[in-house]
Amino acid sequence: MGISRLGIRARIIDVDTVIVAVGRTPNPIIQLTTDGLETIKYGTSLVDGAAGKTSLDGVYGGGDIVTGEATVISAMGAGKRAARSIHEYLAQHQPSAEQQSASTVQQ
Repeated sequence: MGISRLGIRARIIDVDTVIVAVGRTPNPIIQLTTDGLETIKYGTSLVDGAAGKTSLDGVYGGGDIVTGEATVISAMGAGKRAARSIHEYLAQHQPSAEQQSASTVQQ
């Protein structure tokens, strides 16, 4: 452990990943640019329970956009639950072979 120029004890540690959490409130641009997204107090998105489903079909949310300021751990849990719901949604909404073919032709 060393002492920094400010007199604060500091230590360098090896890590694989660092998650930077810089937001504390929902980004107001989202609600201003996303027609049909229902929001409530302080601009948080209204979701359907733990699944994180918003008022828009196929759109899910978690973390500060739903709860407002909270912990990173809480946001990660919400993201995991939303990912599970997204997986279920996509499994139920698989495009038909005709739709896939048409999509490929349009590209």
